[in-house]
Amino acid sequence: MTNKDQQVQLAKLAEQAERYTDMVIAMKNVVKFNDELTTEERNLLLIAYKHTILLDKYLIPKATTAESKIVYLKTKGDYYRYLTEVTTGSERQKFAGESGHAYKNAFDMAKNQMSVTHPIRLGLALSFSVFFYEILNNTDAACRIAIQALDEALTGSDSLENDSYRDSIVIMQSLRDNLNAWTDNSSDVNDTNQSKEQ
Repeated sequence: MTNKDQQVQLAKLAEQAERYTDMVIAMKNVVKFNDELTTEERNLLLIAYKHTILLDKYLIPKATTAESKIVYLKTKGDYYRYLTEVTTGSERQKFAGESGHAYKNAFDMAKNQMSVTHPIRLGLALSFSVFFYEILNNTDAACRIAIQALDEALTGSDSLENDSYRDSIVIMQSLRDNLNAWTDNSSDVNDTNQSKEQ
C-alpha cells in the first residue's frame, strides 16, 4: 500500500468515526501527491469539506456556549486553511480570508471568555499562529501570537485545571517548538514551512 493509499484509508476511517477534521487532514495529504484524484478520492474530499457548510448553517448560529462557538469557529478556520493550502489564485485568497476571519472571531472571543491556560484557547493560538506563518508568510505575526499565548499561559499556570493539564502542556510545547523552528528558519532561505499543529 502506498503512502497515498494509506492516507485514503485514514480518511475513510476518519469518516466512519465522524472525525471530519482528521478526514480533511488525510485528504489534504492525498492532494499533495499531485496526481489526479480518483472518483472515490474526490468524493472523500467533498465529504470532508462539506462540514464547513454545517458549521456555518447550523452549528455556529445555534451554539449557546462560548466554548462551543469558539471550537466551531476554530474548526471553520482550520478547514478553510486546509483549502487554502491546496488552491491557487483568487480561490486561495478567498479561502485565506475566510480562514483568517474565523480564527480572528474565535481568538477575540477566547480572550474574553476562556482562561489563558484553557487547552481550546491554546490550541486556537497554535492554529492561528500557523495560519499566519504558513498561509500569510507573516513570521512576525505568527511569533507574536505564539509568544503572547505562551507568556500568558506560563503566567497563569497556577490556574491549570487537572483534567486539562496534560492537553495544555502538550499544546504549549507545540507553540514553543514552532517558535524555535520559525526563529531558526527566519534566517534560513530553505524554509519548508512545516509547523507543528495539534
